[in-house]
Amino acid sequence: MQNRTDLALELKEDMEETSAFSGVSVKTRIDASHHIKETRITIKNKKGERAFGKPMGQYITIETKDLASNDGDFHREMSHALCQNLQEMIGKDEKILVAGLGNAAVTADSLGPKVVSNLFITRHLKKEGLIKNTRQLSAIAPGVMAQTGIETSEILEALVGKIKPDILIVVDALAARSAQRLNRTIQLSDTGIAPGSGVGNHRNEITKHTVGVPVLALGVPTVISVPSILHDLVSEKERERAMHQTDEEFLSMHVTPKNIDESMKRISYTISEGINQLLHIRQKGE
Repeated sequence: MQNRTDLALELKEDMEETSAFSGVSVKTRIDASHHIKETRITIKNKKGERAFGKPMGQYITIETKDLASNDGDFHREMSHALCQNLQEMIGKDEKILVAGLGNAAVTADSLGPKVVSNLFITRHLKKEGLIKNTRQLSAIAPGVMAQTGIETSEILEALVGKIKPDILIVVDALAARSAQRLNRTIQLSDTGIAPGSGVGNHRNEITKHTVGVPVLALGVPTVISVPSILHDLVSEKERERAMHQTDEEFLSMHVTPKNIDESMKRISYTISEGINQLLHIRQKGE
């Protein structure tokens, strides 16, 4: 089994591009042997916020040829890459709460609940003194507002207030801007999340401001809108004509690959393994 140093040696030297004017830095790292590309965008100030239209923070994309492929070795490397990035963002925080967002009954929206079902939960074991030398992990799949009548942010705010984790990781399915990103990228940010915004179903944001602890958002694009498909296929002029002539209800549709069932099983397992690996990472001297 390769250790983490071996993997680091296989990575090409980091390429960094920093813009002092925009307040944005971009780092790209490529693991050519496993076809994994990591891109980290850091928005440092208000200029960067205006340039990207996103709040200050880190935005990481782990990209691959096909995240849904049936290749065990490949998925181990993806889990490891995810774990490394999560560890850098979490630091020394010991108590982690994972929230698997989405509707478990809708396959393309079931990523969060499926990830939660594969996690190794340790909070109760640590409280009872049955295990040591590991992080404390708890998790919940809160469902969607149509099922509960409660905003997800309200559920998480109450839960965080009760169990007091150091950090909250929210896992959710995303809407892709390009078909090339469907089931091919894991996206991370430390700025929280606005559930449902990708499909026009806006819910209250889940951020440090609303729940009281730092929030890491973790997602995979699993659906794509009709306008985004048109953007990939035709020129801007043809796209404008097609959208003008197409029924508005059709344009509001979101579609997903036909093999989404198997994709969700594999992708959710890869993500859960990346989170599970965090439990055994101890700081030096511990």
